Amino acid sequence: MKVAYVMLVLVVILGLLGRAAAFADPRRDAILADLLAQAQQAEPGFAGFSAERGAALYQAAHTGGKQGTGSCTACHGTSPQDTGQTRAGKAIEPMAVSKNPARYTDKANVEKWFTRNCQDVLGRACSAREKGDFLTYMLGQ
Repeated sequence: MKVAYVMLVLVVILGLLGRAAAFADPRRDAILADLLAQAQQAEPGFAGFSAERGAALYQAAHTGGKQGTGSCTACHGTSPQDTGQTRAGKAIEPMAVSKNPARYTDKANVEKWFTRNCQDVLGRACSAREKGDFLTYMLGQ
């Protein structure tokens, strides 16, 4: 089992490096590897993160969160490559790694924003799979 875990982590890391070598960052890779381990523990047989599921999560309208924040796009805009805006009118830097290479490199900051935004948008905590899917989507943007 340990060998399978190491192999899967390597596959994820190599896949990310192959798709976005210019944006590779070992801190981001470590965050994804940790989320992968959590997702595998929660879902035995978990096959890996999906940019398609991440895009669907980003674009979908949700009903469980705060009024006015029913989707990620409510504040971040329909394209992760664009600048968003908070409900108070403050600019939000693009979510896409291609436009904001420093995104998703600080584990504590990533967790802080997932905690806050998942609660606001979904009305609950995001699962490790949802977080990994979201990050995988953003790495390709």
